[in-house]
Amino acid sequence: MEYRQLGKSGLKVSALSLGTGTFGGTGELFSNWGTADVKEASKLIDIAIDAGVNLFDTADVYSDGNSESILGEALKGRRSKVLISTKTSLPMNDGTGAGSSRSRLIQAVENSLKRLKTDYIDVLELHAFDANTPIEEVLYTLDVLVKEGKIRYVGVSNFSGWQLMKSLALADRYGYSRYVTQQVYYSLIGRDFEHELMPLGVDQGVGAMIWSPLGWGRLTGKIRRGEKLPAQSRLHKTAAFGPPVDDEKLFDIVDVLDEIAAETGKSIPQIAINWLLNRPTVSSVIIGARNEKQLIDNLGSVGWRLSDEQMARLNEVSKKVPPYPYYPYHIQDGFRQINPPLV
Repeated sequence: MEYRQLGKSGLKVSALSLGTGTFGGTGELFSNWGTADVKEASKLIDIAIDAGVNLFDTADVYSDGNSESILGEALKGRRSKVLISTKTSLPMNDGTGAGSSRSRLIQAVENSLKRLKTDYIDVLELHAFDANTPIEEVLYTLDVLVKEGKIRYVGVSNFSGWQLMKSLALADRYGYSRYVTQQVYYSLIGRDFEHELMPLGVDQGVGAMIWSPLGWGRLTGKIRRGEKLPAQSRLHKTAAFGPPVDDEKLFDIVDVLDEIAAETGKSIPQIAINWLLNRPTVSSVIIGARNEKQLIDNLGSVGWRLSDEQMARLNEVSKKVPPYPYYPYHIQDGFRQINPPLV
């Protein structure tokens, strides 16, 4: 396993982390992701730890707290050997509601600590930006929680560029704990992260934790041009919850993945994840698995590297014209000195 700094912090995390959205699945979305109980979750965690994974990611909203509870139970006796990241701010059914107000954050952290059966959270990320709460209030509250030892590092998820940059600027102004990571959607079929958030991460030392590295389950090798969606695919019920995808673009990317799979002997998911591991600012790629076979295959994404030529082919087939104002000036040499090309 490879280990990397989490942004501009002293925390070292495994290049692959285990996402636990498949633990204890309840509700329309999470029940289709996976329904692992404590016994099944423990097996997956055993495999991950044996492979060198030290970071396990969850959120209070995953199955309405059930994922955190199962993760906490499965980590009994080995909590000190691993890192836990969890997220909060989205609507809950436990009375805490939604948002990042002082009262909501304090209560949410206390609830997560109880479910996780721990007295500290290694990385707490805000799951979404709360426009109703002053940023200063959010940052002050997180800083207090850090000083109390209840959380050790802070980050965000699904923030826009201006929301993250304003938060970083205010943290610097008042001396509050700074966001060291952003959890983002990024894949060969979803490269919007590169337009603004990745350059921001380069400039400000914010590491990326990648969610849905296989494009909401589309980069598994099971979805093919001219073929119907497999009957067992979770996309039948979950596609509407995820980012939209151009099917022809997907098929073009899969064609190149097929070629590289033949050249390397690696699986399509392994190649798609390895591509991400070679991209700027990526600290850890969060892999999910409904079963041991999927997990073992995903863990095979590390320990080797795509060639520069293979990376270039994947970059080319997956690229798309950036939206305004990132185009047309991104192609001009004079601007590359300020904002280096990331393709």
